[in-house]
Amino acid sequence: MLGKIIKGVAGAYTVTAENEENYICKAKGIFRKNGVTPLVGDRVEFEITDPADFEGNILKIYERRNELIRPACSNIDQVLLVFAAADPEPNYNLLDRFLILMMKQSVSVIVCFNKRDIVDNDRITTIIENYKASGIKVLFTSVLFNEGIEEIRKELKGKTTILAGPSGVGKSSMMNLLFPDAGMEIGELSEKIKRGKQTTRHTELIRIEEDTYLCDSPGFSSVYLSDMSSKELKEFFPEFNAYSGKCRFLSCNHINEPDCAVKEALACGKISKSRYDNYCLLYEELKLREKR
Repeated sequence: MLGKIIKGVAGAYTVTAENEENYICKAKGIFRKNGVTPLVGDRVEFEITDPADFEGNILKIYERRNELIRPACSNIDQVLLVFAAADPEPNYNLLDRFLILMMKQSVSVIVCFNKRDIVDNDRITTIIENYKASGIKVLFTSVLFNEGIEEIRKELKGKTTILAGPSGVGKSSMMNLLFPDAGMEIGELSEKIKRGKQTTRHTELIRIEEDTYLCDSPGFSSVYLSDMSSKELKEFFPEFNAYSGKCRFLSCNHINEPDCAVKEALACGKISKSRYDNYCLLYEELKLREKR
């Protein structure tokens, strides 16, 4: 039979078959021998070993379109990246790191700023302007007042989506609105450090409707850009593309070089200063790593 892994805990994988029945499956030893671990999101072929108890064995894992390390999952269409518009204040450096990481893996991202009810229009305008030139889709919601949730539903329809973001921004509350039966545990936000308690402990795809899956993932407070050089970093800032080939030097890194078209665009307000500042910080971080 063919199916899709929607949950994996301690070597037991829940597989949704084409007949929409769920089976608890184990992976054949050949996978361990070949160093292959089944992932949530994998399309698999499996055999039923116990029809009464809905148990089976995974026989084959089909080729993956993509594979994420955190959360460990595959065949993802997009990421819904949730930050708070305030309380806690959005960490744009962390946000940009995540965007780079997903772009490197060819996974599209929708950025959602929750808690729009506690910020003014100036804050919303600033956020929009920061990402306008990048082409990244930015949405605003208020889980507390159920605002913007229907727009999120439209973005999710027919896709497998990872719900990601730092703790304490309302991800689990959003999951509960999108799919009340998910019954996610909601952590209290620490008033001292403005960080939510971790409530998501494993990777699981929740079937919202036909062909529509949503996965809540553990919150993160850091993103490490591994396997990336300082020279290739500029490729992951789409707003720089409009100025490609217009700098004096073809190999321009848009840092200290003279006659840099990107820096000229920055001076004219065509590129977000926040985004450019993060680019410079990340560039220096990667350069420092390369010297070690």
